[in-house]
Amino acid sequence: MSMPVPVKIAQLDGSFQLHALDRSELAASVHPTRLGARLDPALSAATLAQLQKCPRLRRRLTELLLDNDSESNDVDWGPDLLRGNDPHRAALLAGSVWHARSLLKLVSQPDLTVLIERIGADAHAFGIRHLAHAIADRLIADPEKLAHQIEHDGHACLGAWLHHSPVMERNRVLLRLPVGTAADNPEPKHGDAAGQLFSLVVGHFEAENPLI
Repeated sequence: MSMPVPVKIAQLDGSFQLHALDRSELAASVHPTRLGARLDPALSAATLAQLQKCPRLRRRLTELLLDNDSESNDVDWGPDLLRGNDPHRAALLAGSVWHARSLLKLVSQPDLTVLIERIGADAHAFGIRHLAHAIADRLIADPEKLAHQIEHDGHACLGAWLHHSPVMERNRVLLRLPVGTAADNPEPKHGDAAGQLFSLVVGHFEAENPLI
Protein backbone atom coordinates (compact mmCIF):
# COMPACT_ATOMS: atom_id res chain seq x y z
CA MET A 1 0.00 0.00 0.00
CA SER A 2 1.23 3.51 -0.80
CA MET A 3 2.36 5.50 2.19
CA PRO A 4 1.67 9.20 2.71
CA VAL A 5 4.52 11.59 1.96
CA PRO A 6 6.31 12.42 5.25
CA VAL A 7 5.72 15.86 6.72
CA LYS A 8 8.82 18.02 7.13
CA ILE A 9 10.14 18.69 10.62
CA ALA A 10 12.07 21.89 11.31
CA GLN A 11 14.51 22.58 14.14
CA LEU A 12 14.29 25.74 16.24
CA ASP A 13 16.40 26.73 19.26
CA GLY A 14 17.80 23.20 19.58
CA SER A 15 14.38 21.51 19.86
CA PHE A 16 12.30 19.88 17.14
CA GLN A 17 9.00 21.52 16.37
CA LEU A 18 6.25 20.30 14.04
CA HIS A 19 5.35 23.27 11.88
CA ALA A 20 2.13 23.96 10.09
CA LEU A 21 2.11 23.34 6.38
CA ASP A 22 2.07 26.62 4.48
CA ARG A 23 0.65 26.78 0.98
CA SER A 24 3.76 25.52 -0.82
CA GLU A 25 4.41 22.77 1.71
CA LEU A 26 0.87 21.46 1.35
CA ALA A 27 1.32 21.01 -2.39
CA ALA A 28 4.66 19.28 -1.80
CA SER A 29 3.31 16.89 0.83
CA VAL A 30 -0.07 15.96 -0.68
CA HIS A 31 -0.35 12.30 -1.63
CA PRO A 32 0.31 11.89 -5.37
CA THR A 33 -2.98 10.04 -5.91
CA ARG A 34 -4.87 13.13 -4.67
CA LEU A 35 -3.00 15.37 -7.06
CA GLY A 36 -3.46 12.92 -9.92
CA ALA A 37 -7.21 12.76 -9.28
CA ARG A 38 -7.43 16.56 -9.66
CA LEU A 39 -5.13 16.88 -12.69
CA ASP A 40 -5.25 13.66 -14.71
CA PRO A 41 -5.39 10.08 -13.30
CA ALA A 42 -3.28 8.97 -16.28
CA LEU A 43 -0.26 11.00 -15.14
CA SER A 44 2.61 8.85 -13.95
CA ALA A 45 3.92 8.94 -10.38
CA ALA A 46 7.20 10.36 -11.70
CA THR A 47 5.42 13.22 -13.47
CA LEU A 48 3.36 14.05 -10.39
CA ALA A 49 6.49 14.06 -8.25
CA GLN A 50 8.16 16.50 -10.64
CA LEU A 51 5.15 18.82 -10.49
CA GLN A 52 5.21 18.76 -6.69
CA LYS A 53 8.91 19.62 -6.65
CA CYS A 54 8.45 22.74 -8.78
CA PRO A 55 8.32 25.76 -6.40
CA ARG A 56 6.59 28.07 -8.85
CA LEU A 57 3.72 25.59 -9.35
CA ARG A 58 3.02 24.84 -5.71
CA ARG A 59 0.76 27.82 -5.01
CA ARG A 60 -1.37 27.03 -8.05
CA LEU A 61 -1.50 23.35 -7.14
CA THR A 62 -2.62 24.21 -3.62
CA GLU A 63 -5.42 26.40 -5.00
CA LEU A 64 -6.49 23.50 -7.21
CA LEU A 65 -6.40 21.01 -4.34
CA LEU A 66 -8.38 23.30 -2.04
CA ASP A 67 -10.85 24.33 -4.76
CA ASN A 68 -9.66 27.95 -4.48
CA ASP A 69 -11.09 28.13 -0.95
CA SER A 70 -10.79 31.78 0.11
CA GLU A 71 -9.82 30.68 3.63
CA SER A 72 -6.63 29.16 2.24
CA ASN A 73 -5.28 32.59 1.28
CA ASP A 74 -3.85 33.11 4.77
CA VAL A 75 -0.07 32.91 4.69
CA ASP A 76 0.28 31.54 8.22
CA TRP A 77 -2.27 28.80 8.80
CA GLY A 78 -1.17 27.70 12.23
CA PRO A 79 -0.92 24.02 13.27
CA ASP A 80 -3.21 21.60 11.46
CA LEU A 81 -5.53 19.28 13.36
CA LEU A 82 -2.83 16.60 13.66
CA ARG A 83 -0.08 19.12 14.48
CA GLY A 84 1.68 18.21 11.23
CA ASN A 85 1.89 14.50 12.04
CA ASP A 86 1.48 11.77 9.44
CA PRO A 87 -2.26 10.99 9.14
CA HIS A 88 -1.49 7.36 8.27
CA ARG A 89 0.37 6.95 11.55
CA ALA A 90 -2.48 8.69 13.38
CA ALA A 91 -4.91 6.20 11.87
CA LEU A 92 -2.77 3.23 12.96
CA LEU A 93 -2.64 4.56 16.52
CA ALA A 94 -6.42 4.97 16.64
CA GLY A 95 -7.03 1.60 15.00
CA SER A 96 -4.76 -0.12 17.50
CA VAL A 97 -6.84 1.21 20.37
CA TRP A 98 -10.01 0.14 18.54
CA HIS A 99 -8.65 -3.44 18.35
CA ALA A 100 -6.68 -3.42 21.61
CA ARG A 101 -8.38 -6.57 22.93
CA SER A 102 -7.07 -8.50 19.93
CA LEU A 103 -3.61 -7.02 20.43
CA LEU A 104 -3.60 -8.28 23.99
CA LYS A 105 -4.41 -11.83 22.87
CA LEU A 106 -1.82 -11.92 20.08
CA VAL A 107 1.22 -13.20 21.97
CA SER A 108 3.17 -15.64 19.78
CA GLN A 109 6.43 -14.17 18.50
CA PRO A 110 5.84 -15.05 14.82
CA ASP A 111 2.39 -13.41 14.89
CA LEU A 112 3.72 -10.34 16.68
CA THR A 113 6.51 -10.00 14.12
CA VAL A 114 4.01 -10.02 11.25
CA LEU A 115 1.71 -7.53 12.98
CA ILE A 116 4.44 -5.08 13.99
CA GLU A 117 5.88 -5.12 10.49
CA ARG A 118 2.48 -3.87 9.30
CA ILE A 119 1.48 -1.37 11.99
CA GLY A 120 4.71 -0.50 13.81
CA ALA A 121 5.85 -1.13 17.36
CA ASP A 122 4.63 2.28 18.55
CA ALA A 123 1.04 1.63 17.41
CA HIS A 124 1.10 -1.81 19.03
CA ALA A 125 2.31 -0.37 22.34
CA PHE A 126 -0.16 2.53 22.12
CA GLY A 127 -3.09 0.15 21.69
CA ILE A 128 -2.07 -2.01 24.64
CA ARG A 129 -1.53 1.06 26.80
CA HIS A 130 -5.06 2.29 26.10
CA LEU A 131 -6.81 -1.08 26.41
CA ALA A 132 -9.51 0.49 28.58
CA HIS A 133 -10.71 2.47 25.53
CA ALA A 134 -10.93 -0.54 23.17
CA ILE A 135 -14.00 -0.67 20.95
CA ALA A 136 -14.05 -3.99 19.10
CA ASP A 137 -15.27 -7.02 21.03
CA ARG A 138 -14.71 -9.53 18.23
CA LEU A 139 -11.21 -10.95 18.52
CA ILE A 140 -9.06 -11.37 15.42
CA ALA A 141 -6.36 -14.02 15.76
CA ASP A 142 -4.78 -13.75 12.32
CA PRO A 143 -2.08 -11.02 12.37
CA GLU A 144 -2.53 -10.05 8.71
CA LYS A 145 -6.29 -9.68 9.12
CA LEU A 146 -5.82 -7.81 12.37
CA ALA A 147 -3.37 -5.38 10.76
CA HIS A 148 -5.82 -4.80 7.91
CA GLN A 149 -8.68 -4.08 10.31
CA ILE A 150 -6.54 -1.79 12.45
CA GLU A 151 -5.69 0.20 9.35
CA HIS A 152 -9.27 0.21 8.08
CA ASP A 153 -10.96 1.19 11.34
CA GLY A 154 -8.23 3.68 12.20
CA HIS A 155 -8.61 5.51 8.90
CA ALA A 156 -12.40 5.42 9.21
CA CYS A 157 -12.17 6.97 12.68
CA LEU A 158 -9.87 9.65 11.31
CA GLY A 159 -12.38 10.47 8.59
CA ALA A 160 -15.23 10.57 11.10
CA TRP A 161 -13.22 12.76 13.48
CA LEU A 162 -12.47 15.22 10.68
CA HIS A 163 -16.06 15.26 9.44
CA HIS A 164 -17.21 18.08 11.73
CA SER A 165 -14.17 20.29 11.08
CA PRO A 166 -14.14 23.16 8.55
CA VAL A 167 -13.59 21.94 5.00
CA MET A 168 -10.14 23.49 4.65
CA GLU A 169 -8.90 22.02 7.92
CA ARG A 170 -10.30 18.62 6.98
CA ASN A 171 -8.64 18.73 3.58
CA ARG A 172 -5.28 19.72 4.98
CA VAL A 173 -5.18 16.29 6.64
CA LEU A 174 -7.03 14.14 4.11
CA LEU A 175 -4.96 15.38 1.18
CA ARG A 176 -1.92 13.71 2.72
CA LEU A 177 -3.60 10.28 2.51
CA PRO A 178 -3.95 8.22 -0.68
CA VAL A 179 -7.30 8.18 -2.43
CA GLY A 180 -9.50 5.28 -1.36
CA THR A 181 -8.77 4.76 2.33
CA ALA A 182 -11.63 4.29 4.78
CA ALA A 183 -11.11 7.92 5.85
CA ASP A 184 -13.08 8.90 2.75
CA ASN A 185 -16.16 6.84 3.76
CA PRO A 186 -16.42 6.25 7.52
CA GLU A 187 -19.38 4.35 8.95
CA PRO A 188 -21.66 5.65 11.74
CA LYS A 189 -20.00 3.33 14.27
CA HIS A 190 -16.70 5.09 13.66
CA GLY A 191 -18.27 8.47 14.33
CA ASP A 192 -19.40 7.26 17.74
CA ALA A 193 -15.85 6.46 18.85
CA ALA A 194 -13.75 8.89 16.83
CA GLY A 195 -13.71 11.76 19.31
CA GLN A 196 -12.55 9.58 22.19
CA LEU A 197 -9.84 7.83 20.17
CA PHE A 198 -8.43 10.95 18.57
CA SER A 199 -8.33 12.73 21.89
CA LEU A 200 -5.83 10.03 22.87
CA VAL A 201 -3.95 10.27 19.58
CA VAL A 202 -3.61 14.05 19.58
CA GLY A 203 -2.60 13.97 23.25
CA HIS A 204 0.12 11.48 22.29
CA PHE A 205 1.39 13.80 19.55
CA GLU A 206 1.39 16.75 21.95
CA ALA A 207 3.49 14.77 24.42
CA GLU A 208 5.94 13.73 21.66
CA ASN A 209 6.40 17.23 20.24
CA PRO A 210 5.19 19.98 22.57
CA LEU A 211 4.68 23.32 20.85
CA ILE A 212 6.69 26.10 22.46
